[in-house]
Amino acid sequence: MELSKIKLIVSDMDGTLLNSKHELDPSFFEIYEKLRTKNIQFIAASGRQYFSIADKFKPILNELTIIAENGSFVKKNGTEILVKAINISLLQNVIEHARKTPDTYIVLCGKNGAYIEQDSEQFVNYFKEFYNKYSLVHDLLSDPNDHYFKIALYNPNGAEKHIYPYFEDFKEVLQVKISGEYWVDIMQLQVNKGNAIEFIQKQNHITKDETLVFGDYLNDLEMFEQAGTAVAMQNAHPELKKIASYITDSNDHNGVFTVLKKLVDLE
Repeated sequence: MELSKIKLIVSDMDGTLLNSKHELDPSFFEIYEKLRTKNIQFIAASGRQYFSIADKFKPILNELTIIAENGSFVKKNGTEILVKAINISLLQNVIEHARKTPDTYIVLCGKNGAYIEQDSEQFVNYFKEFYNKYSLVHDLLSDPNDHYFKIALYNPNGAEKHIYPYFEDFKEVLQVKISGEYWVDIMQLQVNKGNAIEFIQKQNHITKDETLVFGDYLNDLEMFEQAGTAVAMQNAHPELKKIASYITDSNDHNGVFTVLKKLVDLE
């Protein structure tokens, strides 16, 4: 693996940088400081909301770029640099359709937090790991007083069979992306992690060949296409492994750290 040219590293969070308990290994911060001394920029990219990602990186939050909501919202050093909101009428159509989808829970993702109208204890306990700033509302359609980036749909029976087929008709007007085993994210067209990375690359005059990315699921496909070196986790979706440059250890065996340690040890 050729790492000497790398100037930008982008890592997915769940299933990739975090272990299966959604924990960040404390050794990350030591590696991060070594990357900084080599003038290598690190970016966290996730389908999570900004507040949830930020919570994992508190010691370095004011010097970090975060790609949140699958590329809909980007902050650099605490300042917004990219915002892609969904058209309200399209958003309403999706929510009305989602309410008719069996066993599916709806999360409306806004700049100020996430909003839910279903208060199942099992769902809330699971969902708040990814959306730790949220409000329970009577009707998701009653208060459009926020900038909404995304509608996240959760089904405990699985996303590929039990959510995605119900929303394929929206693909002409919205981005419909399987983002995890149980999740589908619906966003503005052309919104994905890859396009967010391209925006950052142009801002920083960094090329694809100077970019290294890590991922594990289908919402990382465009991100892989935007990097010269794309590393899939051992636990990654088979479709992502097919286009990966390399496959590293699983997220529970610190696969990202294995590669990053090689990078920071380069002379």
